Amino acid sequence: MPDAQCPMPNAQCPILNSQFPKMSQSNYKYRVGELRPSQILFSFGVGAVLDLPNLSVMVMGLEDWNTQHGVVELGEQRLLAAIRRELGQQVKKLLAPPIPAEDASSSSPFDEYARIGIPVAPFPGWMVCPRCRLLAPLYPYFQLKENSYRPDQTRYVHLNCPKSQKKDPTAIPSRFLVSCERGHLDDFPWLYFVHRSNTACKGPLRLEEYGVSGSPTDIVVKCNGCNRERRLSDAFGELGKKNMPLCRARHPHLRVFDDSCDEQMKTILLGASNSWFPITLSALSIPITSNQLEQLVNQNWTILGKASNFSALDAVLQAFFAMGQLQELSKYTTDKIWALVEQKQLQQQSNFDDESVRDLKTPEWQIFSAADPNLNTPDFQLRTVNPPSGYENYFSQVVLVERLREVRALIGFTRIQSPGDFIDSGEILTEHRVPLSRSKPKWVPASEVKGEGIFIQFKETTLHQWEQNQLLQDYERQAFDAHKKWCNVRSLDPDKVKFPGVRYILLHSFAHALMRQMALECGYNAASLKERIYSKRPEEEGGPMAGILIYTAAPDSEGTLGGLVSLGEPKILGYHIDQALEQMRLCASDPLCAEHTPFKGATSLHWAACHACLFSPETSCERGNKYLDRAVLIPTVLSADLAFFPEEKT
Repeated sequence: MPDAQCPMPNAQCPILNSQFPKMSQSNYKYRVGELRPSQILFSFGVGAVLDLPNLSVMVMGLEDWNTQHGVVELGEQRLLAAIRRELGQQVKKLLAPPIPAEDASSSSPFDEYARIGIPVAPFPGWMVCPRCRLLAPLYPYFQLKENSYRPDQTRYVHLNCPKSQKKDPTAIPSRFLVSCERGHLDDFPWLYFVHRSNTACKGPLRLEEYGVSGSPTDIVVKCNGCNRERRLSDAFGELGKKNMPLCRARHPHLRVFDDSCDEQMKTILLGASNSWFPITLSALSIPITSNQLEQLVNQNWTILGKASNFSALDAVLQAFFAMGQLQELSKYTTDKIWALVEQKQLQQQSNFDDESVRDLKTPEWQIFSAADPNLNTPDFQLRTVNPPSGYENYFSQVVLVERLREVRALIGFTRIQSPGDFIDSGEILTEHRVPLSRSKPKWVPASEVKGEGIFIQFKETTLHQWEQNQLLQDYERQAFDAHKKWCNVRSLDPDKVKFPGVRYILLHSFAHALMRQMALECGYNAASLKERIYSKRPEEEGGPMAGILIYTAAPDSEGTLGGLVSLGEPKILGYHIDQALEQMRLCASDPLCAEHTPFKGATSLHWAACHACLFSPETSCERGNKYLDRAVLIPTVLSADLAFFPEEKT
């Protein structure tokens, strides 16, 4: 098991059973599985339902996490300032998920290391016996059978099953849940549903399946107490709106109920992709000064920033010097170091109410567009190259980012509606963002990755000339109308959900086209590449901005292997841009793809784009595959008047 301070790609975060009914009177915790650190932020974070081999569990809120062992504090002050702006000034730390020491895997499962991990609790609270088809709550019908040496074999069994003669059968979780757009999640109301109202009859219930399709029309819940029954298909669609009760406002990961909720319950399946969407903020670790001492203070801020006065700082420095650490600072006096530390502490306090701290991309744009190699640090190294031949009129510069560090933090989550629908986390309605803890959090889960990337800056004069096209301005007005329609269908205020504009559509579409092409030769699959779009009009604060960063990163301390940066050399990059644009000219789904508009369906917000041409994996796209159109890149079979790149480049 890799060192927690230097997590490798195969590092695992143990999952700790901490809330099972059998153990409710004890603080004892034991392992029931493992997760990769990145999954805590992207797939199975706080409030998510995790499907284990024999169990279904929910990751609990931050109050249940043990942050005393196995966690590492990550330093990224720009990101921390933005999180404080969102969640409050009480947030003090970004903590990586707990990982046991490298040599702990060979220890006894009863040692202290076995209690380092992510706390989970069983969810849903109803189980089904595969033999007798009993549908009942966990307690008292089912018993937990833990296996400390084989956590994957931990399971619930049905005690005294009448149809099992030899051993108690392993129970399976009920695969139906209910949720609402305000982020509440609850067990399916089985008793209410089968009896069509609240009733004194308590069953017992049976869940019968007919056929092999698993369709809700083939599943019937029966009550043996009153002989009533009902098909599960009555819980879905329009029938579900009539038959299901109002939401109970439950947050099972926090073990609390909100005061009230007037949303209609929506039936979802266990493991459904819309049951949990993470809300994350990310920032690149960029240098803000060429002063070497100031760079060192910023890099080691998680240590130096805790010093409250000169004496405390001196004691910290001497202790680390004695251990052979922070040697780069040993050539500076404590007076000089303290002056910078004190200045930075005061600056952080004064910046709390500054709206600009939420804008994480503008400082990154300034660093990339300036491309000053004197600002290079161990975590950030770049060099400029000429734009590819034939594209000098379209790109002002290309920057090869040979080393970068990205820190990403989880600040909440949504259900049913993806946060990828928004350009800024501040646009997400408060009632839709589910908190990670019952009280205001003092820390949030985070992860860091190191890698490489290619930054392409578009030429502002050419872009401005393109934006003056009357046909393009008409197109932008239509796009804004589609944006408003999309918001209205989701009961969102179009004035609060910012329309990114046609400039963003161009940059976003170009980034997707280039990522798909580069994935063929850079050595990384499409899901490993990510985008950051820098787009602002000249009249906007901090504008103009027009650039894209395509990058990849890994949790390995050494980062990635340079396969992506090598594609940024002028001749090679020019070839890949040529190929990417040529592939956008014709899609395998044309003419249907080229004819698509958002007005043909309220669920989409893209134009000529589909899985065959422009769509990228969810982990790659910052906007959930919205605001994409091949027609703004290059002439298509349906449109030739909107393209930024002409038929023949000059």
